[in-house]
Amino acid sequence: MQFDAIEPGVYPELIYPPYKSTVKRGPTQAPLRVRDETATGTNLFASPKLILPHDMDLTKQGKGEPLGEKIVVTGRVLDEDGKPVRNSLLEVWQCNAAGRYFHKKDQHDAPLDPNFTGFGKMLTDDNGRYRFVSIKPGPYPWGNHHKAWRPAHIHFSLFGNVYAQRLVTQMYFPNDPLFAYDPIFQSIPDEAARQRLISRFSLEETVDDKMLGYEFDIVLRGRNATPMGI
Repeated sequence: MQFDAIEPGVYPELIYPPYKSTVKRGPTQAPLRVRDETATGTNLFASPKLILPHDMDLTKQGKGEPLGEKIVVTGRVLDEDGKPVRNSLLEVWQCNAAGRYFHKKDQHDAPLDPNFTGFGKMLTDDNGRYRFVSIKPGPYPWGNHHKAWRPAHIHFSLFGNVYAQRLVTQMYFPNDPLFAYDPIFQSIPDEAARQRLISRFSLEETVDDKMLGYEFDIVLRGRNATPMGI
């Protein structure tokens, strides 16, 4: 994967002091380019059999309807030339509408929703498009600093066609007042790149009176690359 094809300022620094845990876990030495023929040459075929019923509808995974604002998220995965990335495996995970993850390590004072695990997966189609239904996640405290609250967001994991290709990013929602106070969002140096992490409200993708629509395109490389590693 050619990280040098990314414009400067798009990826966050590996150590960003306002994001406190990076000081302890971030590498202090220059990265090495690893050349491994197995990792870069072994094909990873994402079979449609990987997608289980309701993987693309996170609101249908429980015994009842989850609480919160129902949304639909759609977009395209593109390369630096605007060409679609086909048959790419996407995983998404998020907290519930109250701002709590369905995970034993999340013990903050917010209710769990037994009808919402917050995990899904899907494959891009021939146009590089994906689509899933979910609940708008809530903000949550994360202990990084005084009054530290994360803006509402959804995590994305993307797999390429070989084992060495996996990228992780986050999608945010428009006009969140917490952007200015979030060190993770602010760790991306370039302002234009930060804006590419914010989804667009879409009336076209909105489904009648059932759910609001949001669009979020992911560009893997080049001048308009989506920030990764956050």
